[in-house]
Amino acid sequence: MSESTNRKQALLKRHRRNKRIGLLVSLLVLVGVGMLVAWWLPLVLAVLAWVAHEAWFADHLFYSPKDDYQYQFPADTEQPKVVLDKARIVLGQPLELSGDETLILAVRIKSSVLGRFIDPYIPLPNGDRQVFERGVNGLRYLNLTGHGQALVDGQLQLQGRFCQLHGAPVLSVFRQPDVRQQRVMVIAPHADDAELAAFGLYSQAAQPWIVTLTAGEIEAEHYQQMGLGKPEAARLKGRLRAWDSIAVPRWAGVPPEHSVQLGYFCLQLAAMKAEPERAVASREAELSDIRVFRQFNTFPLPADTDGQPTWNNLLADLRAVLLKARPEVIVLPHPVLDPHPDHVCAQQAVLEALQGLEWQPTTLLGYANHLHDNDRWPMGDSGNGISLPPSFDSTYTLRPYCLPLSEERQCDKAMSLGMMHDLQPRMPFKRRVRRVIQRLLAGRRVSPWGENEFFRKAVRRHELFWFIKHK
Repeated sequence: MSESTNRKQALLKRHRRNKRIGLLVSLLVLVGVGMLVAWWLPLVLAVLAWVAHEAWFADHLFYSPKDDYQYQFPADTEQPKVVLDKARIVLGQPLELSGDETLILAVRIKSSVLGRFIDPYIPLPNGDRQVFERGVNGLRYLNLTGHGQALVDGQLQLQGRFCQLHGAPVLSVFRQPDVRQQRVMVIAPHADDAELAAFGLYSQAAQPWIVTLTAGEIEAEHYQQMGLGKPEAARLKGRLRAWDSIAVPRWAGVPPEHSVQLGYFCLQLAAMKAEPERAVASREAELSDIRVFRQFNTFPLPADTDGQPTWNNLLADLRAVLLKARPEVIVLPHPVLDPHPDHVCAQQAVLEALQGLEWQPTTLLGYANHLHDNDRWPMGDSGNGISLPPSFDSTYTLRPYCLPLSEERQCDKAMSLGMMHDLQPRMPFKRRVRRVIQRLLAGRRVSPWGENEFFRKAVRRHELFWFIKHK
C-alpha cells in the first residue's frame, strides 16, 4: 500500500474514532437529561442533534479549517506586487497578460459567525464564486484564471460573503503553453476519470487519446437489485463501463481508434504491482481473463495473447499504446494529491512503461479526482471556479495549470458524465435526505446536471492540473 493510501486510511480511522467518541458522549448526556427532566426530551434532542450533524458536521474534513494551506511554487514563479485596497485588488506595477495564464492569489480568509454555518465564499466576475470551508481562518488560494482583464483594469473586487479577507495578498502568474494544440493522451484508471478530470482539455485537443486501465467492475449492487448474482452483476457493470470508456469520448470528437480499454480489474493494480508476474483475478466478477472487457478495442494489444491480469502485461500494453499514439502531453493522476490506490498505481505504471521507451512525452500533467483531506473539494456549486485544494506539504513543489471552460463546454462535459453508467444510479436515501437538510439550513445547492456528487465537483468553469514534467 502506498504512503498516500496509508495517510488516507489513517485520516479516515481517526475521523471514525472521533465520531464514535462523540456519539458515546452524546448518548450519555441524553440519558442523563431523560432521567433528570423528562423521558421524551432526549428523543427530541436526538432528532435535533442528528439534523444539526447532517447540516453542518457531515463533511469529511480531515484538518482544521484554521490550518494554513502550505504551497511551495517554483522559485522562478512570477509574483507581481499587488495590494488589497477597500476590497479591490490593485497592481503595484504594469502587468501584461495574454489571457492564457494561470493566476493564483494567496490571501488570508476569516469566516464570520454565519460562515460557520453557511459556506463562506468570494464572488468574482461573470457569476463566479469560490467557496471555502465553514469556519475558515487561514491562508487560501483563489483561482483568478479567466479574470485577468478585470485584474489588469483594476476592476477586480474581492468582497467576501460570510468571510473577510485579511493581510497582504500574493499574486502568482504562471505563463503556460497551450497543450490543446498537441497530441494529448489522458490516462484514466476507471471509465469516467478522463471525463471528470479533463473533458474540457481533451475535447479541444488536436489529437486526443483516452486510455482506461480498469473495467471498474466491482461494487455492482445497483445491478444486483435487478436480480443478478454478485459475479454476474460485476461482469455486466464491467462490460457497461468498458463500453462507456470507448463510446462516451466520441461525444467530444475522439474517434473509437483513439480510445483504448485495457480491461484490468478494479482495485487490483496494487496487488499486480507487488508481484509483477502473478495474475490477479477480479474481486467480484469471478474472472481472471481481461479479454472479456476488451471487445470494443479497434486494434490488438500484447496482453490479448493470454488475457492474464499481470503487471508485466499492463506495462506491455501501455508501451504499445504509447508507441502507437506518441503523445506529446500525458494527463494522469497526480502522485501526491490523489490517494486512490488505482490512481496511484496508474501513474506509477505509466512512468515505468516510459522508462527506456523510444518515445518520450514533453509534458506530464497531473490531476486529482480524489483528495486526502477534504472529500467535498472542489467546494461550492456547479459552474463555480476551482480554488486550489488543501495542501500541507510545503516540501513538494507544485505548479498549477488551469484551463477555463465556457458554459457551452461545461454543458457538454455534464452530458458526457450523464452517459456514464456508474454515475446514473440514485444516491442512497440517507444522502438524499442530507442534501435536503443542507439546502434548507446551510444554503447548499444541488447540481442541475445530475444527482451524483461528481456533477457538482467536476462541472466547473476551470479544469485544474499540475505540471509533473515539462521540457
